[in-house]
Amino acid sequence: MPETLGHGVSPFKAVREKVDVHLDRLLPPESLPPEELHAAMRYSVFAGGKRLRPVLAVSSYFACGGVGESIYDSAGALELIHTYSLIHDDLPCMDDDDFRRGQPTLHKKFSEYIAVLAGDALHALAFEILAESGDPRIVSEVSRAIGTEGMIGGQVADVQAEGRAVTLAEVEGIHRRKTAALITASIKIGALLAHAPDKVVEQLAQYGERLGLAFQIVDDILDVEGDFETLGKTVGADSRLEKATYPKVVGVEKSKQIAAQLIREAKDMLTDFPEKEIFLNLADYIIAREQ
Repeated sequence: MPETLGHGVSPFKAVREKVDVHLDRLLPPESLPPEELHAAMRYSVFAGGKRLRPVLAVSSYFACGGVGESIYDSAGALELIHTYSLIHDDLPCMDDDDFRRGQPTLHKKFSEYIAVLAGDALHALAFEILAESGDPRIVSEVSRAIGTEGMIGGQVADVQAEGRAVTLAEVEGIHRRKTAALITASIKIGALLAHAPDKVVEQLAQYGERLGLAFQIVDDILDVEGDFETLGKTVGADSRLEKATYPKVVGVEKSKQIAAQLIREAKDMLTDFPEKEIFLNLADYIIAREQ
């Protein structure tokens, strides 16, 4: 993610650093029993990553007039949920990946049972943190985004689609649930915690849905065109597992066109939004990213 955006400001780096400070405080120390479980949780959370979901939540919060740093705990909870989903996604019963962010996946570094339980523990901790925000809408929003109609439902559909012919509509449905739902929720909770008007929350949600779908399409493309050194994970896994992806259905070039169109639409959602610069820059990052 670019460190300098618009007028020489470096918001992404600053947000990531603050989120990591809060995550370090929120996660149990490795010295606390059960030590291996806590070490595994920290291993995955601090293995790197773009922190896109926390960046969206924090950016939305301050763009909507939020004051103070309470948003950083909720933003950190989003990263815990995202990390738990990656841990489980990498398991042998799912995608069976050996590397994530250039390091051995959690079940390879520790064990399969520790990976399952570390993911469960991150999920539980995330909702403890979200509940402490004092706003029940936040808990409901994230719950829906990762439940059977969101991320988890998308993961089921993703696995069930392996090895069979799929339509473009099916792939879009999988991506909207598996990836775009939590990205959309991330930007919404920032606005909700800032007490933004319903119209503004919906405007940002429309932006987030398109951004999230474009993000996953670019991910599909990178699995075809990327390399291990840049991505930090094995490329070609989608093809090996016969995954339902945009390149599989419409090819790489058409996939790029669809992603670009979604980014244009996302930007158009914010035409009359006064604090839109960071969101426009985020959209540009999504379409141009190489990892």
